[in-house]
Amino acid sequence: MPSSSARLVAGAALLGLLSGSGLIGPMAGSALAQGHGRGSHGTPSGWRLHWPAGDPARGREAFLKFDCGSCHEVRGQRLPAPSARDTIGPELSVMGPLHQPEYFVEAVVNPSATIEPKKGYAAADGSSKMPTVNDSMTVQELIDLVAYLRSLKPPRGARTGSRTSGGHGAHPGTP
Repeated sequence: MPSSSARLVAGAALLGLLSGSGLIGPMAGSALAQGHGRGSHGTPSGWRLHWPAGDPARGREAFLKFDCGSCHEVRGQRLPAPSARDTIGPELSVMGPLHQPEYFVEAVVNPSATIEPKKGYAAADGSSKMPTVNDSMTVQELIDLVAYLRSLKPPRGARTGSRTSGGHGAHPGTP
């Protein structure tokens, strides 16, 4: 398990990646928030996060390590069956082609950011039932987990049900 300082460095690196992605903004009072970057250049217009490719096989290992399968089914994958039926999250096999990497990053790093209403994914206080892993997941594990999630495809001939629409918000271009 990574030391606290390794997790802190990884978290700081991730925060740096996300601050330029539009997922989170620059810190109030910082040079970027005031429109000043390095020197007078600032963040280039149109800049976006270029998420690393990652390794789907290692991402599957992270999926198992962080027990994501206890709440998420992945049809077509040989994984332990979800055990938390009352708090189950969306089925994930259809998610890969629907989302950009940044969507998966936000769903893992900040699961309460976007929750699809009336699906049972919200706790009584309105936050996501999905636990956070920010204090234990390394940036590399996150990169690989995102690669795994993006690689998922529904099994051939599989019917999709109501749990496949996602749990962290509506998908653009889908009903």
